[in-house]
Amino acid sequence: MSKLPEQSCRYFELEDFTFQNGTTLPHVRLAYEIFNPHASKVALIPTCFRGRIHSTLNFATGALRDCRIIVVALFGNGESSSPSNTPGFPELLDYRDCVRAQHALLTTELGIQSVDVMLGFSMGGQCTYYWTAMYPKLIRNAVIVCSSARTSLHNYQFLEGPKYALESSVGYTPVNCRPKDMKVARGLNAFGKAYSAWLTSAEWFEQERFKDLGYETLQDWDRDVCSKNYSSWDPDDLLSMLGMWQRGNIIMCNSDSEESFETSLAQIKARVLLMPCQTDQYFSWEASKREARFLSNGVLKIIPSIWGHIAGAGSNQQDKDWMDQKISTFLDTEV
Repeated sequence: MSKLPEQSCRYFELEDFTFQNGTTLPHVRLAYEIFNPHASKVALIPTCFRGRIHSTLNFATGALRDCRIIVVALFGNGESSSPSNTPGFPELLDYRDCVRAQHALLTTELGIQSVDVMLGFSMGGQCTYYWTAMYPKLIRNAVIVCSSARTSLHNYQFLEGPKYALESSVGYTPVNCRPKDMKVARGLNAFGKAYSAWLTSAEWFEQERFKDLGYETLQDWDRDVCSKNYSSWDPDDLLSMLGMWQRGNIIMCNSDSEESFETSLAQIKARVLLMPCQTDQYFSWEASKREARFLSNGVLKIIPSIWGHIAGAGSNQQDKDWMDQKISTFLDTEV
């Protein structure tokens, strides 16, 4: 297992937890942390793909400053139960697994019966959508950033690229067959290379905006984004989360298999703020616009940025401030 950064978090243990694919494990855990612990309102924020608890944008000093913010790690991220730290971890992971475990954390461990706002970016946004469908009475407001209620075919196929680069690399074997401490850096670098150009936008590269992040050249940015940034990640954790992302579809939350995607959206009771980025190459703003039409209480605000998908992660101050203001306005207008 790759070594995680040394930052503290709390753990919630679940016994005899059954995953959607039928796997039952005697013990699984959720990693989480609480920010603004003495605030009166409650906010829930799940992590994203390659997200850690302490790297997750939480607006604790901004739009959510009046909230007790619970940031919870998705299964598969290396902090919560994952292939790298949990023997027998299921081959197929589902957002419903994450949501059911998070629901147990809130209601059983923390005694929370109502969430004032749930905020999710990317995979965290898909998890938020699942929450609104699975526990409609618990979530009052949902803020979904650079995400979608189902993964598009284009998004699915994009993810096949880095997935194949990793699985085909020299030295990669699945975690249950891999010798302890076997190095798979080459595969992780290949994954990062295949993933890197999708993070932002063509215009971002043309304007050399990597210089805004302190890099002198594209090669300097490439070195960190495609190599260094993956050094603490286990390959099977990445693949587990990637598969969950590829299979994301809110229809899966409904017991009626004949129910349409549009009906699934229409049944969401929470107020929903959708904030796609106009240059996101994963989750298009057009898809969010279509989703907003079917939400009974949905608001669409498009992030006007060339930073693509990572605009929603708060990768630059201008986009972060823009999102903070839109979230504040959305929450302030709640009746």
